[in-house]
Parts: sequence; C-alpha cells; structure tokens
Amino acid sequence: MLSKIYLLVRTQRFFTFLTWPTRILLTLAFLPSGLKKVIGARFTLMPVDTNVGFFFEALYRTGFYWNFLGLMQLTAAALLLVPRTAYFGALLYLPIVANICVIVTAMQFEGTPVVAALMLLANIYLLVWDYPKTRRLVAVIFQKT
Repeated sequence: MLSKIYLLVRTQRFFTFLTWPTRILLTLAFLPSGLKKVIGARFTLMPVDTNVGFFFEALYRTGFYWNFLGLMQLTAAALLLVPRTAYFGALLYLPIVANICVIVTAMQFEGTPVVAALMLLANIYLLVWDYPKTRRLVAVIFQKT
C-alpha cells in the first residue's frame, strides 16, 4: 500500500519540484546558527536572567560541545545539497531538528516551536521522499534477532 502511494507521489511533478527547495531551505536554516557555533560565537545576546538566555549561555560555555553542535548542523546542511548524500543528510538532520523542537517547546520560545515543527515536517518529507531507503533502514533497525 505505502509503496503504491510512494510511486504515485514520485511521479507527480509538484513533489519533484518541492524536494529541492525543501533541501535548500533546510540547509539555509542551519547555516547561520551552525557557523556561529563552529567559530565559537554566542548564538544570542539575551541576558542570562531569562530562561532562553540562560540556556544558550550554558550551551555556549560547554566549549567543544557548542562547536560540535555547529559542526553537525553544517555537516547535515552540506549533505542535503549533494544528491548522492542528501538522504544521509536528512538522517543526520532528523535528531538535530527533533532536539531543537523539544528544546524550543520546553523553553517556551515565542513563535520558534512553529518554525522548528515545520522544519521537522520538511525533514520527514525528505525521508519519505526516499521511502525505499527509509523502509530498508527501519526494517534493519527493527529486525528480530
């Protein structure tokens, strides 16, 4: 059933057209924050007496972990732009954007949960776009031993 839906969707020009802009927009979403983290700059200048400011300051003070987060964001973004690695980029993007969704919702960021949720949905779209690969990966993960 899902395979038939997948084949129907893959033949629609609209979805073919939608895939590249989705990859590009997701890449652009990670570039500024990823670059700031890689170079060791603060992401926000909010005061630490706010929940959001305190959270980002704590992350910033972790040092290497802050840089690592940025490196992973930039890696996922770059992989999305190369057709051969786009699926791996979407896989790498998934836990990062899911984590962002949880954080911005838990920290009660204003407006940001909506943006993060849309990014998560766009990322899931890319994973579904490569449904055969995703199906094989899920089968391997849940394979009974």
